[in-house]
Amino acid sequence: MNKIAFITGATAGIGEACAKKLAKIGFDLIISGRRKENLEKLKQELIANYHVKVLAIELDVRIQKEVESKINSLPEEWTKIDLLLNNAGLAVGVSPVQEGMIDDWERMIDTNLKGLLYVTRTISPLMIARKTGQIINISSIAGKEVYPGGNVYCATKHAVDAITKGMRIDLLPHNIKVSSIAPGMVETEFSLVRFKGDAEKAEQVYNGFTPLYAEDIAETVEFIATRPAHVNINDILIMPANQASARDVNRV
Repeated sequence: MNKIAFITGATAGIGEACAKKLAKIGFDLIISGRRKENLEKLKQELIANYHVKVLAIELDVRIQKEVESKINSLPEEWTKIDLLLNNAGLAVGVSPVQEGMIDDWERMIDTNLKGLLYVTRTISPLMIARKTGQIINISSIAGKEVYPGGNVYCATKHAVDAITKGMRIDLLPHNIKVSSIAPGMVETEFSLVRFKGDAEKAEQVYNGFTPLYAEDIAETVEFIATRPAHVNINDILIMPANQASARDVNRV
């Protein structure tokens, strides 16, 4: 029987790339996200290309009752989750804190922080019951450094870094491995969301150098997920070759 991976934010970018990578190495998948059409399209692609089982769940991780209801009502054969990939996350806006939009703050806190907690709180007991499992949290260079305009986004990713360390301690007695991946600049929908649909501004973020791509992060997830049972990768910071820190990028 194949292992099962549960992926949040699977409708695009890193989540979608990770779904394909994990399917390729033989995982059955529970893919979740808010865009139903994207989920269904990805589901059919995964089944056709990799011949794995796929369950698609329309899910907004920000809504606690929805998370609990949908995960707790999984069919029995899908409850033996071996890998949880907490990928859902976003940055919204670049305003300094004194001009910050409260709605932007709420979206980031609710998705990046509370959503991760809601999903982990619901799935981890399933792993504990089986005394096995692995959790990979997608963090960010913003969880290691703070930069202008990053205030609340950086705070949420610093929190993810701390929560990951806490999870690792709490789940240690239950044989559950916990890891985090902190990417630098990755060319996905990330900047388009941050600039609220302004494609020109989003494109400028990646001008003059080669950023990371979703596939790079998916390969890192594969590496962590395929280590021997006695090995855990605690934390990986992965950057484009032309990026040295959150602010320092060598553009040609």
